[in-house]
Amino acid sequence: MKWAGGKRQLLGDIVARVPRFAGRYFEPFVGGGAVFFHLAPKRAVLADTNERLIRTYLGVQKDVEGVIRLLSRYPYDEEFFYRLRDKDIDKVKNDVEVAAWLIYLNKAGYNGLYRVNSKNGFNVPFGRHTSPNICDPETLRLCSQSLARAKLEHADFEAVVKTAREGDFVYFDPPYVPLSSTSYFASYTKDGFGPSEQERLRDVALELKRRGVHVLLSNSSAPFVQRLYSKGFRITKVLATRNVNSKASHRGAILELLIE
Repeated sequence: MKWAGGKRQLLGDIVARVPRFAGRYFEPFVGGGAVFFHLAPKRAVLADTNERLIRTYLGVQKDVEGVIRLLSRYPYDEEFFYRLRDKDIDKVKNDVEVAAWLIYLNKAGYNGLYRVNSKNGFNVPFGRHTSPNICDPETLRLCSQSLARAKLEHADFEAVVKTAREGDFVYFDPPYVPLSSTSYFASYTKDGFGPSEQERLRDVALELKRRGVHVLLSNSSAPFVQRLYSKGFRITKVLATRNVNSKASHRGAILELLIE
């Protein structure tokens, strides 16, 4: 899926900093999962506070053929899009249906955005695409194979890494600190991710390093982030291209940080 903050075009920089590790791979802010799917670790713990996203991965993990069957029936149609968007998806017990819902809206919605309001309602409008690839069976099956080796959790990042130990590797890719006072944290969940959460993440990362766990983090180049990780970490500046934004003027190459 196209996902805000996705790391596909930064994979070279990230993989160059991934150590050899014999233990488990942890990614508590899995998002679109670009790093996980590229590394394809033998054992992984993937998590996110976005429950719909985790349920989507569970649907693909457990019954990818069911997800494919549903998606293959979904038309690229504006009326159908809004009817599906307005569905109370959190009341649906079947993860396969949740997966098809989220993947369809991601492919058919405007610019691949995932955004919710204060009531957790998905509010991205219909996109104007030429021919969106709503159902990609081959990719979905490959994703299912990788996810078969992963434990999936809907949980806070701190709880996810409590069992991490020496020899494990943790990659943190949290919602980024805004670059300006007029920016805001992306609405991946209705609760957001503010400065106190960023500070708690820094403290968790420090504790993991003390326990001998390999740690890598991504974040924006905001001064707050640079101050936050000024002690006990090594910071590398990299250029990233961001194409998921409601404003075209805000897309393009920007400076980001990789923190070890």
